[in-house]
Amino acid sequence: MLFNSPQFVLLVLVTALLYYARPLAKFQVSILTLSSFVFYAYGQPLLLILLVVSALINGLASYRVLSEEGLKERRRWATIGVVVNLSVLAFFKYNRLLADTLYADLSAIDGVGHLLLTIPLPIGISFYTFQGISLVVDVFRDERGKDKEVAIEDLGLKAHLKRTLFFISFFPQLVAGPIVKAHDFFPQIQRKHFTHIDWGKVSRALIVGYFLKMVVADNMQHQTFWITYPFFKLYSSLELCVLLFGYSMQIFADFAGYSLIAIGIAAFFGYTLPDNFNFPYISQSFSEFWRRWHISLSTWLKTYLYVPLGGNRQGSRRTYFNLMMTMFLGGLWHGAAWSYAVWGTWHGVALALERPALKSRFYTSTHLVMVTLRVTLVFTFVTMAWLLFKLPEFSHVLSYCEALVSNGSRSTRLQVVFTVAVYSLPVLGYHLFYLLGRRGLRWPPGTEAALYGALIFAICVNHGDADAFIYFQF
Repeated sequence: MLFNSPQFVLLVLVTALLYYARPLAKFQVSILTLSSFVFYAYGQPLLLILLVVSALINGLASYRVLSEEGLKERRRWATIGVVVNLSVLAFFKYNRLLADTLYADLSAIDGVGHLLLTIPLPIGISFYTFQGISLVVDVFRDERGKDKEVAIEDLGLKAHLKRTLFFISFFPQLVAGPIVKAHDFFPQIQRKHFTHIDWGKVSRALIVGYFLKMVVADNMQHQTFWITYPFFKLYSSLELCVLLFGYSMQIFADFAGYSLIAIGIAAFFGYTLPDNFNFPYISQSFSEFWRRWHISLSTWLKTYLYVPLGGNRQGSRRTYFNLMMTMFLGGLWHGAAWSYAVWGTWHGVALALERPALKSRFYTSTHLVMVTLRVTLVFTFVTMAWLLFKLPEFSHVLSYCEALVSNGSRSTRLQVVFTVAVYSLPVLGYHLFYLLGRRGLRWPPGTEAALYGALIFAICVNHGDADAFIYFQF
């Protein structure tokens, strides 16, 4: 069920009517959980079973960790929980990648093996599996002892399973995040009141989110479609550069738009989700980019993978290994193709190469020219890497790069350049307004209201064809 579909709007409205009805106040968690089931089962009803089973497994494992007294038993149950989560993810997401790697001809696989390869990838499995891992690990680390405000309390098995089912299935962020840590979400599970809704936060997030998705991303997709193989071979080098630039704008608008909608819908029901994007295309280093892009994932990888591997505490060689391994696995998390692992490694190499140079004059200079060079370098590097998202077949990526070099003599269609430029301007303006605001620029009274009004108007009159969010495939 797409966020920009009439069915979703109807689901949210019906849920809100029941959720905020006084006679049903004590059933708020159950109402949201049932709505989440409807949301998830809308396209693939049978896969709802996997979601429920995953939540129950995480609930049982985390409760045993929570209730056991001995460290050995707590560690055993935490290990079981993490291993089961990773096994489920590997089975459903990477079975075909493993088969592609081991067999030259998949048609030769028959029987049970063939049946396993036909199992569809459950939507959102990467996201809710990571949230399940965070629950088990957070309980094992006993966050209760560190901060009472993020306690995951022992309220009994039944209550814990109910809360876990709600945490795993919460529909605003179920399919594509932001990834929520258990110790941030569980303390929020309490009665919500309609009068406590932060309407400013809800409206701003929804307006900007729907504009980025429906006006920018959904219109841009008609241009960036031509990046796919073999169509790109017919385009000039300049057009290929422009289309790749457009895809960089599209993937930001698409995913940041989704995240903002999720944050707005969650706030409408009284829950706070973490910010997922912080104007990443102004980043002056690759490490800064990962502090601004898909923040919930990069934070998760740092907390539950990079730091446990040793982080930067065991010498420079081990630091580089930990960094590369984290980015490699983070890339592979994005999709069941080796091109995603190459994408993660691409970023890992960039992070490793820049690390010893971060204190050099190139990175520390505040001169406008140097700042511009750093932003351009990072953006160009990141944009080139998005090819691995658009073209999961690595051979197609190489063909695209070859066409970039060899198609210089082809004529350029100005309509392509103009259309990409028009739908890129909002993303560039979005980042520019942030920079100007950070420098202390104050807009005249009424400017913000007029701007949001213009965005609503654009959503109504210039939205593109509804399409699934890019990160749904992950």
